[in-house]
Amino acid sequence: MNKKDLPFEIILEDENYIFINKNSGILTIPDRYNRNLPNLMSILSYYRQNIFVVHRLDKDTSGVMMFAKNEISHKLANTSFEEQLVERKYHVLVRGQFPMDEIEIDIPLLMNMADKGRVIPSARGKHSLTKVKILEKFRYATLLECELVTGRQHQIRVHLSTIGYPLLVDNLYSDNKEFYLSMIKRNYNSNKEIEEKPILNRLSMHSFSLKYNDEITGKEIFVTANYPKDFETTLKLLRKYSKFI
Repeated sequence: MNKKDLPFEIILEDENYIFINKNSGILTIPDRYNRNLPNLMSILSYYRQNIFVVHRLDKDTSGVMMFAKNEISHKLANTSFEEQLVERKYHVLVRGQFPMDEIEIDIPLLMNMADKGRVIPSARGKHSLTKVKILEKFRYATLLECELVTGRQHQIRVHLSTIGYPLLVDNLYSDNKEFYLSMIKRNYNSNKEIEEKPILNRLSMHSFSLKYNDEITGKEIFVTANYPKDFETTLKLLRKYSKFI
């Protein structure tokens, strides 16, 4: 695979860790049922002899990911994640005008055994905490910064959906599977002979930043990931046609 065709961009790399900006649409690890599907673990292992998975992102989530390059750095990173010492912030677009500038969502989450792949809020679930604040508000949507204090599966998606503000695009926890310009542009005239293409047709969530205290070097590592084209385009169109007044 040509480097320009790789589904990620290297943000920072040293002898212990590699930080990448992941494209949407690529798995983190090999699929359980089809190990031939493209995944970051296999691709990175091709270019780097030793690669250890530290954490995961959903297939359709873009942004910052961290991998370890040896057993010692892997163990230290895992401990930091388990002890909630790694700061991870996501930028997400939700449907509607979010009402609070800042809020902490503390709702236990549980795997839904009746519908595998989904997560539900439940008093029997694991402690789950997300810190949320508004970055930008539009008539149709809101751009939020969500800090994962805990890191449960689908945590941000389920937390926001539970309080009534599902992601703008989410095939599991939202009615919107795609985002179209016609949703926000008044008197939108689409050529009836040409089917309108979605502006965003994947999860409206981007892993924006990660802060990690490297015990090996004693230095703080802070990395950010630029928005991908589809996410940036969606924001530009919201600013133009759905400006909050």
